[in-house]
Amino acid sequence: MAEHRWPASGATKVPGRSARVGAYTRRTVLRATAAAGIGAAAVAALPGTAARARTTARVAVLGGGVAGLTAAHELAERGFEVTVYERRALGGKARSMPVPGTGTEGRPDLPGEHGFRFFPGFYQHIPDTMRRIPFEGNANGVWDNLIGVPDARFARADADDIRTPLGFGRVDTASPEGMRESVASVISTTLKMPPAEGLFFANRLLVFNTSCDARRFGQWEHTSWSDFVGAHARSHEFRALVSRTLTSLLVAAKDELASVRTIGSMGEQFLGNPMQIGHDGDLDRVLNGPTNIAWIDPWVARLRELGVRFEVGAEVRGLEVRDRRITGARIVTGTGAAETVTADHFIVALPAERARDLWNADILSAWPQLASMNRLFTDWMSGIQFYLRRRPGLGSGHAAYIDSPWSLTSIAQNALWSRKLDQYGDGTVLDCLSVDISDWNTPGMLFGKTAKECTHEEIAKETWAQILAHLNDRDQVLGDADLHSWFLDPGISWNADRGENTNADPLLINTAGSWDLRPEPHGGVENLYLAGDYVRTNIDLATMEGANESARAAVNALLDVAGSAAPRCPTYTLWRAPELEPLRRADADAYAAGRPNMFDISL
Repeated sequence: MAEHRWPASGATKVPGRSARVGAYTRRTVLRATAAAGIGAAAVAALPGTAARARTTARVAVLGGGVAGLTAAHELAERGFEVTVYERRALGGKARSMPVPGTGTEGRPDLPGEHGFRFFPGFYQHIPDTMRRIPFEGNANGVWDNLIGVPDARFARADADDIRTPLGFGRVDTASPEGMRESVASVISTTLKMPPAEGLFFANRLLVFNTSCDARRFGQWEHTSWSDFVGAHARSHEFRALVSRTLTSLLVAAKDELASVRTIGSMGEQFLGNPMQIGHDGDLDRVLNGPTNIAWIDPWVARLRELGVRFEVGAEVRGLEVRDRRITGARIVTGTGAAETVTADHFIVALPAERARDLWNADILSAWPQLASMNRLFTDWMSGIQFYLRRRPGLGSGHAAYIDSPWSLTSIAQNALWSRKLDQYGDGTVLDCLSVDISDWNTPGMLFGKTAKECTHEEIAKETWAQILAHLNDRDQVLGDADLHSWFLDPGISWNADRGENTNADPLLINTAGSWDLRPEPHGGVENLYLAGDYVRTNIDLATMEGANESARAAVNALLDVAGSAAPRCPTYTLWRAPELEPLRRADADAYAAGRPNMFDISL
């Protein structure tokens, strides 16, 4: 897609119990124990060992996003022959891409992307992989390209903006009262909410943090976050900040759809663990440059060094099955030729909406649980970049535009990147406001249409207008004269005949009860394994971390089937306050007896 420019002008005006609970929690404990046993040191020894064991086993990895690259990495380090088949571009939704034709006088093209991304400190799997990807001058590989973001901005239309540090201070978990009071203080102070509502939210977080696993899967998995926090009965401020914005900004989910178990687990990490116990780094981190330069390209180079082959332009059309085994994958190459790929093992690392199209009658007969994937829900969350002629000083962290019809969030990138933006394009771009559009189904303020119904030009103008309405309500922060050009995620395609867009990269949306619809990484087809953010994981969220974790689980299952003696991939669990464990044990008895959590009372 070409870069777009506008002429300079004046400012735009503007609950049942899950049958999988016991099995999954035992498996989580076993995996964590195994990870502790072999340790990161055992895996870290694999890449650098000259005598790395080779095997004749061939693995076809179908999909080259984060899940596919992770699977290829772990397998190649263990001596397997791996080929990755990718339809479009390596890196999937995590990749960045050049804006064609924008570079002049030897400068590279302006960097575009599917949408900005961040790497919370509680991510463990992605950072472990990043440390094993060499990067010139970095002792810890591309992991050293992560930098901490100190604060976040909540921009209000016709109200004061809120800037909050991303180190909330100490939250007292030694007692329920201490936790409730300290979280309430943090929420009320940083988000400028009435103390009573801060206390109410803190109590809801306490209810979840003291809930046992059985209640989390049996009750909270089947309850939406907005219902749990009573959003419809609270103030507008509460709904906007706590229910809606924290959900979309921090975990890219929708408060009326996502389960309490999913959002509560993230709250446990963001708010219940502000001291970042067990974290890999700062609470909020971003890369110090375009994603492909800082991460994806070095990753692909490392995989090539390990012997991984890549077939880009290869689209998977079907799987062939005999005797509960995959005998081949039908692909169409970039030249349009039809081929059948053979291998000993097949890892499907495609997004949920593409993977489920491969489940034919033979696969479903052998692995009937996969039929539930048809009930998984996807929606859109895609990005647009606004390239600016000046640096407006919007802060050094993420921003959420409260009450924006399209649920916009953004980050200004120039201050965070080691190579500044004036070294790209025509040399006049001084900053880039990278914006995520999270709601494509609500009419906008400028054209009265949803983002899905807008042309690309209308999407850009509408998004820009919503941003200006939030930033310029007190002072002139940005204007049309500051806008150099814009670039919309190329996965968004306009269909003029139908008057709507299509999206090549929809996002899996965690909905209440969806855990029961999501598969394990291995099932009734012996040599078929699943890797993707829809697979059951501890992180339980459509994220890069979930994709990486699921790929490790798929590789471990493959190693078991192959009878390999190679070390298993380490996996990690999320933090929980150990001081609250006695209360979780008491809650297990309460849940078994049909009683509510002891703190689940009205305030």
